[in-house]
Amino acid sequence: MKIIHFRNLLFAFVLFLHHGLLSQVVDFSKASIAASSAIASPFKEKMIAVLQEEIANKTNLKLSSSPQDKSPLLLLAQQNSQEVNGFTLPTLTKDDQPSIQKEGFRLVHQQIGGRDLLWFIGADQRGLLFAIGEFLRTADLSNQKILFDKKYEKSSAPMYAIRGHQIGYRNTANSWDAWDFKQFERYFRDLAFFGTNAIENIPFQDGAASPHMKINREEMHIKMSQMCQAYDLDYWVWTPADVDLADPQKFQEELKAHIEFYKNCPRLDGVFFPGGDPGENHPKYVLPFLKAVAAELKKYHPKAGVWLSLQGFNDEEVNYFYDYLDQNKPDWFTGIVTGPSSPDLASTRFRLDKKYQHRHYPDLTHTVRCQYPTENWDQAFALTEGREVTNPQPSYYAKIHNRFAPFTDGFLSYSDGVHDDVNKVIWSQMAWNTEKDVRQVMVEYARYFFGNSVAEAAADGILALERNWVGPVEENGGIETSFAFWQNLEKNHPELKGNWRWQQLVMRAYYDTFIKRRKMYEQGLEKEANLILSQAKVLGSEKAMSLALEKVNQAVQRPAAPELRQKVVDYCEALYQSIGLQTSVAKYKASGAERGAILDFIDYPLNNRWWLEDEFAKIRKMADEAAKLERINIIATWENPGPGSYYDNISDQLKGPRVKTKTEDATDVAWWDNGLSRRRLSTQLFQNFPKLEYEDLDPKGSYTIRISGQGDALLRVDGVRVRPVIYNKGVEEFKEFQLNPKFISDGKISISFDEPEESHLNWRQHSKVFDIWLLKK
Repeated sequence: MKIIHFRNLLFAFVLFLHHGLLSQVVDFSKASIAASSAIASPFKEKMIAVLQEEIANKTNLKLSSSPQDKSPLLLLAQQNSQEVNGFTLPTLTKDDQPSIQKEGFRLVHQQIGGRDLLWFIGADQRGLLFAIGEFLRTADLSNQKILFDKKYEKSSAPMYAIRGHQIGYRNTANSWDAWDFKQFERYFRDLAFFGTNAIENIPFQDGAASPHMKINREEMHIKMSQMCQAYDLDYWVWTPADVDLADPQKFQEELKAHIEFYKNCPRLDGVFFPGGDPGENHPKYVLPFLKAVAAELKKYHPKAGVWLSLQGFNDEEVNYFYDYLDQNKPDWFTGIVTGPSSPDLASTRFRLDKKYQHRHYPDLTHTVRCQYPTENWDQAFALTEGREVTNPQPSYYAKIHNRFAPFTDGFLSYSDGVHDDVNKVIWSQMAWNTEKDVRQVMVEYARYFFGNSVAEAAADGILALERNWVGPVEENGGIETSFAFWQNLEKNHPELKGNWRWQQLVMRAYYDTFIKRRKMYEQGLEKEANLILSQAKVLGSEKAMSLALEKVNQAVQRPAAPELRQKVVDYCEALYQSIGLQTSVAKYKASGAERGAILDFIDYPLNNRWWLEDEFAKIRKMADEAAKLERINIIATWENPGPGSYYDNISDQLKGPRVKTKTEDATDVAWWDNGLSRRRLSTQLFQNFPKLEYEDLDPKGSYTIRISGQGDALLRVDGVRVRPVIYNKGVEEFKEFQLNPKFISDGKISISFDEPEESHLNWRQHSKVFDIWLLKK
């Protein structure tokens, strides 16, 4: 009896807890919407319509804006409102103070006379917009159901004033050059619901029109301004000058283009002029031009600001700019933008007069050869997924944002497509609150775009995709786990198959897994081919080469995981249909191979079969069999030089265990031959000045260091410069250094490199190191 009594008590306690939790959830499924008369038109009508549309899309419920007696109410107000529909605004408490700051808001539940009220109270118009976004991200909006958990009541304001993204309507974009007005408005609205308050367009630097454009650029540039006006978002423009501003005629022509655009823009808040990338004008020409731009801009948009980045400026030009500010203290100038190739953010904020603002211009869209390259990225991904691939990296970009944000007044990111959609959201949310949990942002992302039922699982799936890119694929068991997870989500949520964000994420799960399986298979084939080559003295050079090529080319005749490859192809087609995503130059008319054309590299070799084919062609031209066998032996033992010797691929984490430095630009693929280089895979990765540590050497041994690289290799061993005995500077040509026995006497050495004077060269021509051997004689 005691046991039964205890069970009854336990059951009652569980029911109490359950009821307590449920009591926090308020049902607004039969709610009406009312708005304060203090909200200016047409913004008020726009917000009512937005809320109705979003709820209808997610729940199939059509909420009336004519409140019914006793029905629950969604009340839209601003802080200066007196009442809404006969109800007085909730009293401000001490904890509500953030909500009265610029762009702040309150989301508050009340129950008055048995009637549930949910208040959306903005400090200003934008605050109301962001309150609506907060509700849509946190409420349970499912079929015929609107449930709001009181734990999501909030008083909030953004930490950083500028939170925007560049959405340039131009050919280089890999998706939105195919969009119409409706798709752009949808995207602006989605970004705003996650705290974005600015959009930056590119009205002048157009080049050739995209074959995908349904609307001419001039019309779209003005329409974007109108969309921003409707949602009270700032409208910025990025306006480089790739003409010679020292030429008075070109100066005036460029100014005239600005004036005509300003006249026609219903809203314009910021003009950003990059000093470089593109543009090569000295600031002594740029600053007078911007002063003239500012004078014309103020005639049509009095509150708009003029901004300049120092991208590409050398030390003399940077100093000229700061001297100009110090001497003139111009009121027409608003602030500095710090982007790629600019002086660093901290020193810029330190040097910049506090009178002027400072904006970050972060690159969220690229993975390599960029401002924030993907860390610890496997070469197989760098070679096949490329520079613009679906790249959800919420934890990484939250870390970057929070590291640099304190030196700025906010950011407007660089983007050229929707593949970085998750990254845009994470930056907007981190700029609102740097302490917000990254997973919670992803839960809200998934809830808003995919629905409440899948929010938690999809959030974990996104974070898993980010972990797919950490470290060598051979050692990353999470790739297969993530794949199984996403396959299950794909199977259980067929209703999302037409959702382009969902399509991108599922496609990435397939792509990552396909590449992992293919790499492991193709690398295995090459190991077998090298065993064949090691028997060349017995087989003869010709037979050994033929058999080795036959082995590595099984990757083509009997490819790995063709069913996964087909799924990637199918998803790319679906993405082209749903969002205009251009994943191939040939098939979908992408503007360039680096602009998200992942299908053009999906079959790129992940072993050295192309290189072997070319090397064997060279060997066959040799007259002497002994010379042929000598070269074949170097190839066969490239990665396995024999007992007591060591090999390191400088930029491969798995094949470079003694390398202590990392590549500056991820696994920086050299990008030869438009990404389709036939060179050895290790040659397409590099470091400029690597450091290596060797231990457990034979103190009595005789060692030679061999280097494969390009240009110079100014070697130091234990801090001492060593002279070469062979010093070839061409790509894949060898340099060799015979080591003095004194270096080896303690059984260990350290290797480093001095930096040669190459300031006159483009970074792509700088000296590089690809492979290092320590060869024991």
